[in-house]
Amino acid sequence: MFTLMVKGEYSSYKDLPLSIYQIGTKFRDEARPRSGIIRGREFVMKDSYSFDSDDAGLEVSYQEHRQAYVKTFDRLGMKYNIVKAVSGAMGGSKSEEFLAPCSTGEDTYVLCPKCGFAANVEAMVTKVEARDFANVAALEDFDSPNTPTIDSLVELLNAKFGGGFTAADTLKNVMLMADKKAVSVLVPGDREVDLKRFQENLGGVHELRVFEDADFAKFPGLVKGYIGPQDAKNSGITVYADPRVAPGTSWVTGANKKDRHARNVVNGRDFTPDAYVEAAEVRAGDACPECATAIVIDRAIEIGHIFQLGRKYAEALNLTVLDQNGKSQIVTMGSYGIGVTRAVAAIAEQTHDEIGLNWPAEVAPAKVHIVAAGKDDLLFETALKLGTDLEAQGISVMLDDRRDASPGVKFKDAELIGNPIIVVVGKALAEGNVEVRVRKSGEKQEVALASAVSSIAELLK
Repeated sequence: MFTLMVKGEYSSYKDLPLSIYQIGTKFRDEARPRSGIIRGREFVMKDSYSFDSDDAGLEVSYQEHRQAYVKTFDRLGMKYNIVKAVSGAMGGSKSEEFLAPCSTGEDTYVLCPKCGFAANVEAMVTKVEARDFANVAALEDFDSPNTPTIDSLVELLNAKFGGGFTAADTLKNVMLMADKKAVSVLVPGDREVDLKRFQENLGGVHELRVFEDADFAKFPGLVKGYIGPQDAKNSGITVYADPRVAPGTSWVTGANKKDRHARNVVNGRDFTPDAYVEAAEVRAGDACPECATAIVIDRAIEIGHIFQLGRKYAEALNLTVLDQNGKSQIVTMGSYGIGVTRAVAAIAEQTHDEIGLNWPAEVAPAKVHIVAAGKDDLLFETALKLGTDLEAQGISVMLDDRRDASPGVKFKDAELIGNPIIVVVGKALAEGNVEVRVRKSGEKQEVALASAVSSIAELLK
């Protein structure tokens, strides 16, 4: 929509750079709404798009948006990490996510405690050097009855060939259907295929699923439980290898015959993958791609995502401008989003305690929660006047003037709601004071009613 709008309104390089944004409610046909407002069918998003005449301009717009997001999340008092991400279906040359660490988050990311490298698991890079296989013995088939699993195969290998074998010495061939096309994914036997990671890095695949019995029936050359990559080309199957299956590495894998496996199966000699794609599950302790330190893994809520889209959509919709020489050129674009609803959920997850929510002043329903604790009319009248005076100073107020609720219930509700400052107009009023509580720290103090507004304003600075 934005691309077409810009196409209809702008035509010269002098009109660029240009950034346009919107904040609105979006809807998603979410099959399994979950995690409260983190993953719902209705949510609020902030979207913006940048339009530049060249890649240098795109980089400037990207960094400006990135810095604006940093300021936004800092102002909200959020804990977050900026991590490298895979552009996926959006396309483009560069992508980063803003992730708020949270044990209940739906995203997993890696972090290097030494150099600070951070990436979501899809963007984690595996670096394995190629090996010299000149001294590796020739491929050898051997009998392996009743070993359709990795564990059963390792047990037989150690019994048959003198021990020392682990699952990491075996090669797992996982058969998938990618947009109705048969593909094989090779990973070490001690790892599982991360389907989401594989799909994101493969790019352009809309439907990915594991082989079913009906699929095996279409490929009689595939012997379930004994598949190897040696004959994949003859079956018309595209073979993708995780980078851990590096050129020159030697493996034990299926021999494509019932109850038969093969050892000394070498990548580059006995089989050649069509492409290398990050596909294996990422584990804590894997090597950082920047400094080789063991990485840690944590969970988080995605609160923002920025992309350098490049010219993908501009080319598709013929979005051009005239340059300094009067020649038409394709515009380059960026896309930037903040999940407003998700950010609210992340703040709640990061700041709550055992008694309730604990909102930062920037996003709290109100900055001050006034509780009229008692039954005398004077308490309610004083609470109302104090709230009016605070509002006059630009300080938002939530007033609990319920007469049928006990002070204890009101205190509990105030703590549960979690506004930054709680003011109790109660017994202390007899001495001309009110009680002021800081919700986050629990600190309490009595202040003179006459100076309450200035005292509260000072606490909110």
